[in-house]
Amino acid sequence: MKVKIGIIGGSGVYNLDGLENPNWIRVKSPWGKTSDDILTGNLNDIELAFLPRHSRNHNISPSDIPYQANIDALKRLEVTDIISVSACGSLNENYKPGDFVLVDQYIDRTFKREKSFFGAGCVAHVSMAHPTCERLSNLLFEAGKKINLNIYKGGTYLTMEGPQFSTLAESLLYKNVWNCDVIGMTNMPEAKLAREAEICYASLSMVTDFDCWHPDHDKVEVSDIIRVLTQNSSNAQSLIKELTSNISKERELCEYGCNTALDNAIITPLQHRDEALQTKLDAILKRVTS
Repeated sequence: MKVKIGIIGGSGVYNLDGLENPNWIRVKSPWGKTSDDILTGNLNDIELAFLPRHSRNHNISPSDIPYQANIDALKRLEVTDIISVSACGSLNENYKPGDFVLVDQYIDRTFKREKSFFGAGCVAHVSMAHPTCERLSNLLFEAGKKINLNIYKGGTYLTMEGPQFSTLAESLLYKNVWNCDVIGMTNMPEAKLAREAEICYASLSMVTDFDCWHPDHDKVEVSDIIRVLTQNSSNAQSLIKELTSNISKERELCEYGCNTALDNAIITPLQHRDEALQTKLDAILKRVTS
């Protein structure tokens, strides 16, 4: 398959510099309006599609992000790999502000969001045992090391609903009892929807603070987060440039099963599926129905 990388930019990452033939386009989705237009272009002969998660004006709260529309739109653009760039707080003293963490597990504590493309009329259950793509994460890790970033591979991301930050009791629970490594507000249900869409997904989490568990950092300030994000956004873009300079333009289906996640996942027989939902799922189901 032809490689096309989708980048979902989180807080502080609202554009992607250095693209050849850049063009902001509107992609229509039956799941609603996307967070913003999508910036398309090429970098080192690799096609890219960049979507600012909170919009370029950062006027969409984590709970209100149109996760379904965003992932569906990237699927319609034939994106094969998604890199989720996200700000996060650290629950691990080894992960310091300015560091990058390629998480490989999640605990989902969100409760106000639509978490699946499937439901009444077409039921499916995909595996989320390994919610991120090991192949794509490895490529990002190698690229980060080449440009001397402080980057770590592996860790558990606690996704909270927000928009408020944690209480001290919550922060200590997530750190000391649940053994989470970072905390953020946006990777779920994004990773779940990417899996249902059969798109490889990797989370490039940018540490901005120590949450409130740390005795020397007993509260989270937005001004501190923005300062670290400003410093780190250029590093994130440098990493993406390095990745595209070494990645193959063509690849086989992901050996970790990301691109075939719907095999044996859909339970509702075709003749019993809701016609309207089946139509709405046209992009998501394209491989398994063609």
